[in-house]
This record gives sequence, structure tokens and C-alpha cells, in this order.
Amino acid sequence: MLRHAIAGAQRMATRGAVAPAATLMRSTQSALRAPTSLKASTFTAGTTATATPLKVDDTAKAQSLLDGIDTIIFDCDGVIWKGDSLIPGIPETLDYLRGLGKTVYFVTNNARKSRAGYKKKFDSLGLEIKPEEVLSSSFAAAAYLDKINFKTTGKSVYVIGDVGIGEELDLLGIPWSGGVEDQGKTIELKNGYKLDQDKNIGAVIVGFDYGINYYKIQYAQLCLNENPGCHFIATNLDALTHLTDAQEWAGNGAMVGAIKGCTGKEPVVVGKPSPLLIDYLVGKYNLKKDRILMVGDRLDTDIVFGRENGLKTCLTLTGVTSEQKLLGPENQIVPDVYVDSINAFRGA
Repeated sequence: MLRHAIAGAQRMATRGAVAPAATLMRSTQSALRAPTSLKASTFTAGTTATATPLKVDDTAKAQSLLDGIDTIIFDCDGVIWKGDSLIPGIPETLDYLRGLGKTVYFVTNNARKSRAGYKKKFDSLGLEIKPEEVLSSSFAAAAYLDKINFKTTGKSVYVIGDVGIGEELDLLGIPWSGGVEDQGKTIELKNGYKLDQDKNIGAVIVGFDYGINYYKIQYAQLCLNENPGCHFIATNLDALTHLTDAQEWAGNGAMVGAIKGCTGKEPVVVGKPSPLLIDYLVGKYNLKKDRILMVGDRLDTDIVFGRENGLKTCLTLTGVTSEQKLLGPENQIVPDVYVDSINAFRGA
């Protein structure tokens, strides 16, 4: 089910991971056209190339948008919540959309939790979802290894990241080390000291890790530089993330950048905008891409993810992207529509 997505992810790595967003936009610009209205008959996925996307700010526009879609994929951080705080109005909006017969999924690049961990977070925020409705980049990393038959090699995985990646690997019976167990570990700067890595490690997965340290970086580079054929997998390349609702924090791009810098290697990226997760959903649930709306707060991941995979796209301004940045002359990543918050879907 993920074979074509994995092939795409591998091609991305061969070309140098994910192409810059501006390059992605320029490569498809000639094939794009701007819709004249938001009517379902003309609102086609990936067709907006105008510098001024339509703002959905009234009930009529929301209805026109929703008439053309069956499935909505939401990013989580900056869309549903910020840090551990639920964005106001979200429960009512999700109930409204389900009442219209829309199917909803939640796809997050944050690998700190497994799918089970995210289900618990939704529960804690009072949001009722089905376990199969949430997909994380921690799941994507494990699924990638599963589909390349990594387990049959008898090798193990070194993890830079939180508990989510390890939990997903455990479900597949893939041995691993690192993660939170290596938090607080240090090196000794003295003559003759060296750090020895496990020669049986065949993959390094880098996810967001607020406990990253020099020990982890050194261990990862030894595996990638000295263990033949060791896979380098990144859950995402997000520059910033929502750890709290007070400010933006350095994201997994910082962790991946550290490993790239000392190995000279490019990772296979399994989270957005890689096609792996959307191809999984489409294949498993027989979804029609041109009737899926991708909703996110990041231009370079969520919106590129939607556009490059043939989905309709909506940017919400509740996260990292401001209206000024979206409409600014330097921005070349244009969603089909944008909203102040997803509550606009119900006219709120």
C-alpha cells in the first residue's frame, strides 16, 4: 500500500531530500490556473496560482468549499491545538463537519508520540476520535522500515527522538536503542577516549528530541558514517514547532540539520510533504484525492504536501504562518484558500 509512496520518498532522498518549496512551486507553475470562483465545479485541487488566495470568511464561501470535498485532513499543532491548549471552537467545528458527512483525519509531523499517544492527547482535550483517524510521522518512520523489509535484515535502529518512535517500532517487532534512554548521556574529553557504536545498527531515525545532546549526535554520525548501508530517516524537516502556546520553538529541522552536517548525507523524509502518509490513506480507505482538503498552518509542509499530492489546500492562520507572510511578495507557496481558523468552515 505504501510502495509507491516509499519510492517517492527514496527519490526525494536521492535528489537531496525535499526540494525547496519555491522550487516545487516553480516546477508546477506552468500547469496551474487560478479558479474564477469557489464553486464546486471550478474548485479543482492544486489549481490556484494567484498571489491572492481566496479567504473563506463567510457562510456562503464555506458552503461552496465544503460542497466539493468528502474528506478533510487536518494537521494538529497550530490547527487543532497549540502546545497543550485546545484552540477555541474546535470541538464544535469537528462535530459540524462530521454532521455534514465529512470524513476527518489528523496527520501530524510531530513524532514525539505514537498513534496511541496522540489518541490519549485527543481524549485529554475532550475530542472524540477513532484510533485510525490519526497518523503521525513516528508511524510513518516505522511503516517505511516495514515496507523495505528492514526486520528481515536482523539489524536494529538508533533513535533520536521521544517515546513515539520507539512505541511504533515495538508494534512491528523492530529492535531499537537510544531515544529517551540516551538523554543526559555525556562524553569524556580525555586522551584515548572514544565512543563505540553498535555495528548492527542499520538505520538511524531522527525525530523531534528536546533532550538532544552531543552524545546522541556523535552516536548517530558513527552509525551513518561507519556502518555500511545504514539508513538515514527523518520524520520531518519542520523549522519550528509548537511546544507551548507562548512562542514558537526550534523544530526537528534543527536535529536533522545537525546529523546532516556531520555526515554529509541526506535523509529519507517520511512525514509531510513526503507522499507516504497520503498514499497510505488513499490506498487503505479508497479515497479520491480531488475530493480531499488538506488543512494546515505551514506553507512549506502542509500546503506543499497537499499541492504536490493533488489535494485541495487550506491554510489556517492559527499557527506559524501570518496573513502578512502568506500574502507577501516573497511567498511563492499559495494555498487554494485560507481561513482565520478552521471555525470558518461553520461560519464562525
